[in-house]
Amino acid sequence: MTTTLRPSEPLQYNADGTRSRRYQVCVNGRPVGGTHLSTHLEFGPAVGRVTELHIEGPDRGRGRGAVAALAAEEVLRGWGCKRVEVSVPGDAAAALRLATALGYVLRSRNMAKRLDGAPPRLPAGFVARPMAEAEYGPWLAADGERFAAHLIERGVSEAEAYAKVDQAHAQLLPDGLATENMLLSILEQEGVPVGTLWVGLLPETAYVFNVEVYAGRRGRGHGRTLMLLAETLAAEGGRDRVGLHVFAGNDPAERLYESLGYETTQYNLFKKLV
Repeated sequence: MTTTLRPSEPLQYNADGTRSRRYQVCVNGRPVGGTHLSTHLEFGPAVGRVTELHIEGPDRGRGRGAVAALAAEEVLRGWGCKRVEVSVPGDAAAALRLATALGYVLRSRNMAKRLDGAPPRLPAGFVARPMAEAEYGPWLAADGERFAAHLIERGVSEAEAYAKVDQAHAQLLPDGLATENMLLSILEQEGVPVGTLWVGLLPETAYVFNVEVYAGRRGRGHGRTLMLLAETLAAEGGRDRVGLHVFAGNDPAERLYESLGYETTQYNLFKKLV
């Protein structure tokens, strides 16, 4: 049995600067599934993405998906890609096992929590206030450095990482503290700042873009209090769901989110193409 990819459309050059193409997965010329490959919108043409890969029911469990994934990597190498990225739904255990077996490394996961009932109250002695203009510049620089460092540690080049930071800040905070539906808060305990929180009120969900407990204040439960604040801000903004992104290896954060009832919605993995 020979598993191959057969183009099902011409190579697409998209308006956003990426290119993409759909393929049929075939066994001895017989279509058994499909895949969609593209270059990466944010990281550029040297990074490929497998945005879709499916095998029809009767042909599952026979190794077709693994061979198709390897064939997809060869196509991306031919496009000049040096790295490939995939995302796997949180409930797709078999797909996650396949990606891991093929050498993909977990970079991060997306998590979400549905909000029910009244928003939580902050513990006694804690108050939240909006970030001041004088605090914004230093916070923005520190946020960018942290985000870039996480990306570089997980296979992204330094140039790509800082370009992504600049793009994210320009897109999400075009007007700084005055950006509509972007809430930047300082958490204080008895008048002493202990951490920061960045929550975006997106159309269908609230999203925690950044949560940070100050050095010297960690290990005291302030991260949990900041996440309770995120739920309060979400409810006040009319959202009934909170989402977030956490990098792999950040065990304390992952344990915290799981203890608060967050569930994984998506795993994000990468593999270097050598």
